[in-house]
Amino acid sequence: MDFRKKRISRLYQEGRQIHGGIGMKICEARPTYYQNRRELVDQMRDLHKQKENAESAYRVTGDSKFSDQAASLELSIKATDEAFRENQAVLDSIAEQHAAIWNMEVSKQQGDAMKEEMENMGKIMTVFRRLAHGDTVPLSDEKKLAEYDEKMYTMAKNMQAMARQLEKEHEDHDSLWENEEKKEYPDPGEVADNSEYTGPLPDIEIPDVVPAEVAEVPDTGL
Repeated sequence: MDFRKKRISRLYQEGRQIHGGIGMKICEARPTYYQNRRELVDQMRDLHKQKENAESAYRVTGDSKFSDQAASLELSIKATDEAFRENQAVLDSIAEQHAAIWNMEVSKQQGDAMKEEMENMGKIMTVFRRLAHGDTVPLSDEKKLAEYDEKMYTMAKNMQAMARQLEKEHEDHDSLWENEEKKEYPDPGEVADNSEYTGPLPDIEIPDVVPAEVAEVPDTGL
């Protein structure tokens, strides 16, 4: 088999000093191996075409140089297929890690949202109790209660009026949401893209096939 090896990993071509893939983000590693796959697919297609031409030429001429060429090309095809499988294994691993991080971030955000909802519910119930006791709360807090449940709000206001008629002592309260800032969450896809890839990032070797004599089927005049 007359071919040499060429290394095409963009991690090395870009001059990155990477050892075992340490420090590479998923969004940096993934394009490299997609490019590798494109080159491998193109090479595999070209090798199969050359092999078919060589086999066709051998059937017509019986010249052993064409059978030898076909045999050499078959070895190149196997080597290219091996490189493709190695490269695809890296892509699959990258995709699996990306999906795992994406799902983890989504679950985290959902958990945070549920916690915030429970805290908000507690504040709404506190507003209800304060109004029912005859206390005064900011209009913004009353609005929160009204938006949550209009019937609860009406009941609380009625109880507030009754409590004040009974001349019960009441307090003025600050807003429960006064210093609250709306939490913004990052896009799960961006979190996954910018996470460090923890698997190996091998420098894929692709057979660099030495151009062979083009196998052309002789014109037999038929």
